[in-house]
Amino acid sequence: MKAALAALRRPQAITGVALLVVLWGAAFVGPLTASYGHEELDHSALLSPPSGEHWLGTSRLGEDLLAQCLRGLQKSLLVGVCVALVSTLLAAVVGTVAGYVGGRVDRLLMWATDALLVLPAVLVVAVVSPALRGRSWVWLVLVLAAFQWMLTARVVRARTLSLRERDFVHAARFMGLGTAQVIARHLLPHMAPLLIIDCTVNVGTAVLGEAGLSYFGLGIQPPDVSLGTLLATGTGSALTYPWVFLAPVGFLVATVTAVGLLGEALRASLGEEEGHGG
Repeated sequence: MKAALAALRRPQAITGVALLVVLWGAAFVGPLTASYGHEELDHSALLSPPSGEHWLGTSRLGEDLLAQCLRGLQKSLLVGVCVALVSTLLAAVVGTVAGYVGGRVDRLLMWATDALLVLPAVLVVAVVSPALRGRSWVWLVLVLAAFQWMLTARVVRARTLSLRERDFVHAARFMGLGTAQVIARHLLPHMAPLLIIDCTVNVGTAVLGEAGLSYFGLGIQPPDVSLGTLLATGTGSALTYPWVFLAPVGFLVATVTAVGLLGEALRASLGEEEGHGG
């Protein structure tokens, strides 16, 4: 936990956090104060370039691109954060249980982990996607999270194998604590820096994953809006009306960059702490 707090004092972390705050505020507060709604059409300004009336221009239907991008950013951030939380929680549970319990439980969980690692995620999503079309975006979160936890689970398991031989774990067992209590009270707190880093990085990965799936028609689809759907819509106008494509690209790049800066600061701080500890 000290590593996470120390990382927030690094310049790249400060930049990343500041950018994330701006983006989050724009996504969730901006639509409340915007002059146009994301579904509102201005028939007098079809494919209009950026102006004082429409700051980022308009689409081929006259939709305000700023309002569209803010709505898309809102959905992409929600998907990214939810995927990161679910996948990190799953990795923590699977990794600690496998490492602490051992035996058949360990072998079964690691077999399942390895099976998902070699399974082509894009192919599975392509097969599952038609069945989920028209349903809640929560299903997309679950599908993305299902393929984003395996590597972290293996790292958590390796650390658990080391920690379970420590004196504080033996003392907890001697006091009569059960498996769940030992994991929750003694093992997971020692994993906190790793899990925080993983959760942070997974937000950016999930945002990119959602954008990619939606771009290819496998994720969120119109009339719902995300950065991926806006990219797909604007691709055909990238050369003739570039603002239609560049507006969502700018928000996507800014989001991933902000998360990347914060994740890199956390990773560097954790590496320094482990180096001093060694």
